[in-house]
Amino acid sequence: MRALRPKTEEGSNQAGGHLPRAVIWWRACRYHFVPPSFLPAALGAVLAWALTGKFSLVYYLIVVLATTINHIALNMTDDYFDYKHSVDEAREQGPNPYSGGSGLLTSGALRPSRMRLAFSILYLVTIAAGLYLTVTRGWAVLVFGAIGMFSAYFYAAPPLRYGYHGFGEISQLLNFSLVIGLGSFYVQAGRLSWEAAFVLLPLGLMMFAMITINEIPDVHSDAKAGKRTLVVRLGRLRGVWLYGGSMSLAYVMILCSPLLGLSSYWTYLVFLTVPWFITSFIVLRKNYRDPVSMSPANMLTIRIHNLTGILLVGAYVIQGGIDRRGLARMGIPVAVLLLLYLPVALAQIGPRRGDTARSA
Repeated sequence: MRALRPKTEEGSNQAGGHLPRAVIWWRACRYHFVPPSFLPAALGAVLAWALTGKFSLVYYLIVVLATTINHIALNMTDDYFDYKHSVDEAREQGPNPYSGGSGLLTSGALRPSRMRLAFSILYLVTIAAGLYLTVTRGWAVLVFGAIGMFSAYFYAAPPLRYGYHGFGEISQLLNFSLVIGLGSFYVQAGRLSWEAAFVLLPLGLMMFAMITINEIPDVHSDAKAGKRTLVVRLGRLRGVWLYGGSMSLAYVMILCSPLLGLSSYWTYLVFLTVPWFITSFIVLRKNYRDPVSMSPANMLTIRIHNLTGILLVGAYVIQGGIDRRGLARMGIPVAVLLLLYLPVALAQIGPRRGDTARSA
């Protein structure tokens, strides 16, 4: 049974502070964890252009914005149901700024009913976009969209709550690479591609690693609340090696894909992020029992994932230009991608605050 709390005025928190409404809703979005949705969406579209020459700016904007909106709804859904199931109450907010929820519901800064209404509206917007693309691009879009919506909502929502039973990490690996990326590719090209799948999958593996490292500080509180994540099931030390293994496999796939004729050699630009990975693994291996000391590894993992997505987009923009696909057509798509990423980049300048959260 949920313990009763002293009532607070919405916008205030139990510490007595008052936050502007815009700040509250921005924190509720947890936008710093949204790039794992719009990066594969952008990459899938750019892959379609580079490999087939087919590209529609309108479809690109719809897919990228819809996946962004859906991820924000997903973040709110996870926050809401973690609150309902007392997961966030079992956590100490703030020891590691990359774990836990937004803290808005537990602090009283935002009413649960408001958050539920917000994510419901956002899901409706996503559904409308998906239905439009289904009508204009084919029934396969409905399949991709249904998988994504189902996975987003039932990650934390009853009756499945599959994220509480050790399946959330695998779901996110697949959704934040193949489902979003191949769905975006299909919208543009009208077909699927093994090359696109092979290029997209490393992003999913890095997302898996990101989720794993962000679960390590929460292992005790998640276990107490009955949230049986992979790290809870395996333990923190095995979680460290699971993180290292999934990141390493992502780099191995990127290394092998051009050698197998499955991607452009320009994808080797991603190896610019390897020093960050080495540093993050050393920090994590040394400090996995200390949520504060391991937080630089969390930050580096987020940066690795995001820069990998951007570099892969850049690799195929260059490849498409070499193949004379009409490089000028990529000006607006790349600008939109960078604009979407700008708030995340700005948030990573300087020390992080304790209002960040795990992507659900």
